[in-house]
Amino acid sequence: MPTQMLAGRLQVRREVGRLLSGTSRAGYLRKWLLLGIIIGVIAGLGAALFITMLHAGTSWLLGTVGGYHVATTSGEGGVRAASGFARPWAVPLVTGGGALAAALLVYFFAPEAEGHGTDAAIAAVHANPKGLRGRVALVKMVSSALTIGSGGSGGREGPTAQISATFGSVLSRTLNLTPADSRIAVASGIASGIGAIFRAPLGGAVLGAELVFRDDLEVEALLPSIVSSVVAFAVFGSVTGSFSPIFGWQTSYHLANVQALLMFAIVGLGCGLMGRLYAAAFYRTSDSFERLHLPKWLKPALAGLVVGALGLAIPGVLGTGYGQIQQELSAHVLIGIPLWLVLVLPIAKIVATSLSIGSGGSGGIFGPGMVIGGATGAAVWRLLELGHAAPAGGPTPFVIVGMIACFGAIAHAPLAVMLMVAEMTGSLEMLAPAMVAIILALLVVGDATIYRSQLATRADSPARRFSAQMPPAPQVPVSDVMAPPRLVLPASLTASEALAALRDAEVPGAPVVDADGVFIGSLHAARLAEQVEAGTATKAGRLADAEALTLPEAASLDDAVDAVATSRGGWVPVLDVDMHVRGVVSTTDLVRGWRLAMRGAMRQLGRASGATTLVEETVDADSQADGARIDQLDWPPRAVLVAVHRRQGLAWPHPDTRLGAGDLVSVVCRKEEADAVRRLLVSQPTVIEASLSAR
Repeated sequence: MPTQMLAGRLQVRREVGRLLSGTSRAGYLRKWLLLGIIIGVIAGLGAALFITMLHAGTSWLLGTVGGYHVATTSGEGGVRAASGFARPWAVPLVTGGGALAAALLVYFFAPEAEGHGTDAAIAAVHANPKGLRGRVALVKMVSSALTIGSGGSGGREGPTAQISATFGSVLSRTLNLTPADSRIAVASGIASGIGAIFRAPLGGAVLGAELVFRDDLEVEALLPSIVSSVVAFAVFGSVTGSFSPIFGWQTSYHLANVQALLMFAIVGLGCGLMGRLYAAAFYRTSDSFERLHLPKWLKPALAGLVVGALGLAIPGVLGTGYGQIQQELSAHVLIGIPLWLVLVLPIAKIVATSLSIGSGGSGGIFGPGMVIGGATGAAVWRLLELGHAAPAGGPTPFVIVGMIACFGAIAHAPLAVMLMVAEMTGSLEMLAPAMVAIILALLVVGDATIYRSQLATRADSPARRFSAQMPPAPQVPVSDVMAPPRLVLPASLTASEALAALRDAEVPGAPVVDADGVFIGSLHAARLAEQVEAGTATKAGRLADAEALTLPEAASLDDAVDAVATSRGGWVPVLDVDMHVRGVVSTTDLVRGWRLAMRGAMRQLGRASGATTLVEETVDADSQADGARIDQLDWPPRAVLVAVHRRQGLAWPHPDTRLGAGDLVSVVCRKEEADAVRRLLVSQPTVIEASLSAR
């Protein structure tokens, strides 16, 4: 990035950060009301821009050049059936050419925009919520419009989710939010983008909390997601001029009897099987393309040719497929479609999406999943109708319930998808049948998921996995824990000079600052060494990782644990409001902070009981503890060995843990037992009465 552009970006970041500097310290409701509105506005504008580009791309690429016009939905220009193929030979060329143009754009400008986007946003929530680059949003928008607009089988929710999640990440960096708040910002970005593009604000809001885990909810993200999603929906509708459901108001169905639920149980089982097939086929195709020894930009083009050819036989696979689902909501239209085509459409859509997106193309897999489910529901109704067993009311409830059951199960977001489809069809009448279907679909799907970045529960989150073993520490400020930076690199250093400085200081990395001392990013020695060996001749400022995790001075030990656990190098810089480096927090600093937190907790316990004390002693070489296992020592009956701190780090004590000279041992015991504990650890203990209540 040119120096002037970098300086301008840093200046904007500082000014915005100063303007909103009090936001991160505000109360939960005030903070997320403001941040949610900001994220929602950008998400709504981004979704409106993308849908405009997508419609224009589809009209020109597939319509004007390819000679084929896809079916449309009620809420997007009115119901219109697909046209015939005026130039059949042109469709595969257009689909392949659009995929090639999109792949080249991604390859040269933002490789992380490859694929379906939502998985990348989920991964950012768990790993590095500040790590999404701003340029990814623009590249994702254009490349997805090219891929889907030329006939590639993909959804539009992935691009909008990544666009709005990227803004949440950029906002987190600009305001230097804590990692926990940054995760919420990215999750609410996912929610607002999807809620806007599907015109389903409530479903989108719940999706922001539900999608990041397979068997859990990100509860903290629910309220921010509600704010950002409804704002995005309002902005999107105001810009596009439409607030109506995508598939129109489908309100004619009424559940007549309990027996009808059996029909939807069949839909649920079928959609569960189809969901498993979708996930397996998609990732098997993706892995196969990954092993294919061809240029990355060429693979989507080859897949596009195949998808275009498949579309000549089964037109419903081209583009998003929503128009095809709109057609299948009508009984007379569905009956008029050849039976073989109705039955094969779900499989064909799986194949087309796996090729278009699994090859490295740009687009979403959320929308195709609902199309696959809707087509499965239509196939079930068609078979029942053929046997004169279909209930009155037509295929509409089967198609809608199929949309919910298939993708709600394979994405492990049943509640969100139920609400979204209800909003997309303007009907709540199908919720009871949908609940039956999705429960059975979830049983069939099991632990399989369409999103590889999903974690099972919050306990599996890298930050929470670490902090769950630590005592609560919101009362310990990071300023009490951080250490002065051993090295701060000027941006003007060359790569070789920066690497030499890192090696001389014997540090794994260091923050990089500009001439005014403003933080630019972080440099990591291992990665920098690779770049120097590759002959990279540039300045440290250009190589610095601008998306690296940082902490504000107002952060607590909890925030530091969160940040270090998910950082790339095991250390995180601490910045003030003006983005100047004030310190560095590493794993060893967390241990010191943990001891402070533990002491604080024990003090509170001591004040409450009046009889508890914390004994911390270093094991002497001649003491009883030196060389002994913990279970071999004669501990007082009520003593609790809390931790053993060694030079290598913190050791969690077990009965067979062997103590040695130099170990710092922390023991909680009653006041009258303190001397007995010291006699085990120290060769000549000094009697000190230091109850926690007196400290």
